[in-house]
Amino acid sequence: MEETPSESEKLYSFYDLESNISKLTEDKKEGLRQLAVTFQHFMREEIQDASKLPPSFDIFEGFAKVICNSFTICNAEMQEVGVGLYPSMSLLNHSCDPNCSIVFSGPHLLLRAVRDIEVGEELTICYLDMLMTSEERRKQLRDQYCFDCDCFRCQTQDKDADMLTGDEQVWKGVQESLKKIEELKAHWKWEQVLAMCQSIISSNSERLPDINIYQLKVLDCAMDACINLGLLEEALFYGIRTMEPYRIFFPGSHPVRGVQVMKVGKLQLHQGMFPQAMKNLRLLRKLRPREEMTSPRSSELCLEPQRAPSSITGSSLPQFQVMSWIRIRCPLHRQAWVVASCPPVYPVIHMHTCPQHESY
Repeated sequence: MEETPSESEKLYSFYDLESNISKLTEDKKEGLRQLAVTFQHFMREEIQDASKLPPSFDIFEGFAKVICNSFTICNAEMQEVGVGLYPSMSLLNHSCDPNCSIVFSGPHLLLRAVRDIEVGEELTICYLDMLMTSEERRKQLRDQYCFDCDCFRCQTQDKDADMLTGDEQVWKGVQESLKKIEELKAHWKWEQVLAMCQSIISSNSERLPDINIYQLKVLDCAMDACINLGLLEEALFYGIRTMEPYRIFFPGSHPVRGVQVMKVGKLQLHQGMFPQAMKNLRLLRKLRPREEMTSPRSSELCLEPQRAPSSITGSSLPQFQVMSWIRIRCPLHRQAWVVASCPPVYPVIHMHTCPQHESY
């Protein structure tokens, strides 16, 4: 296990992290033991000399520390791409109403304020998806991090009424359906994802408002599926419906809301809705720090035209690369032009110049 060269990591080492072993149930301990044995089996050929391991390194305890201290690494569009340990950042406590958020620039973790912070106020982040009810948050915090949250939102069940608006029997059914949808998404079965989402949305239009978190997640999945299938007009329809719920559930300059605004703005731009797109892009500039907008690692978020490589044609690409490209038409000349997507992470849409419209 190599240590990073970051100076900040000297503030807190991996060995100082809390493992919470004493708080784990016997079932979880047994699961970690089996994981440790499996890890040792596969590492025998890689590290035959035990002296190469850090001194006093306990694999069982190491896995326990990873579970309750790791950060989910996300790309520029807040899609999960990996897991990492940043020991000094593990000092940050959880709040369901945080004043900071974690973003990534490649492998580098950045801490961003999402609202004004008072002098002497503790910096906090949310360990979980913020689109969860108080009960769901408490359960996951207890299961994964071994503590009970007593923040204002958990004490008052703030926003739970908004999150669970609508017919209870209906949203419980949607909650179950989302498990199947997420499974299909994991296997890139976008046609099936879209079909399920369309069925749920159409059948519940009168009984579930878009602010219901399970309906909102279905709208998000429908938008993702449409983008992956090249159905950009339909993707925009679903995306617009998510804007107000995102404003409510991700207040301030939360990066998750910023990404959603960016997606909708891109889709509006592709549909020729320039006034609406510019409105969202101006909002995006308020939500995202300037350095993030101009960073080379997040340059895919900047809506600057790029010319598609002349060598790119459907026939010249290997099969796995063909799946990485979709074609749409220039809204002015109706001529096909290339839009790039980047599996396996969320498609990053790049605008390329129409051959007949150099300034588009």
